[in-house]
Amino acid sequence: MDSLEKVKLALKTALDKKAENPVVIDLRGLSSLADFFVILTASSDVHGRTIADEIRKKFKEKGILPVSFEGYENANWILMDFGDVIVHIFKPEFRELYNLESLWLDAPKLEVAQLLPEEVKDEA
Repeated sequence: MDSLEKVKLALKTALDKKAENPVVIDLRGLSSLADFFVILTASSDVHGRTIADEIRKKFKEKGILPVSFEGYENANWILMDFGDVIVHIFKPEFRELYNLESLWLDAPKLEVAQLLPEEVKDEA
């Protein structure tokens, strides 16, 4: 599974669990850290863990295990590192505090509507 397919799987799974304000940052050619960041907001610690659990389950079904999985207990900022894709799940106040999007202003943002047109169409 290539990195863009991983992004789509993580994004669809998170949106199915009602994650809010998804942002996908394309880091290809800009960082050796990962190809993409997927940044999501969860309304509570329970919501964040639910999103993380479902993403981990869907990736495991594809034979993909995280390289690193941090922040699950407090769930203020859950980081799921799948090597070429890193998923960040924040509670709103922590997303605002860390503001990862501002650290990567030069990086292109991918539109959810382009990545998952069927998801956006279903919400219309």
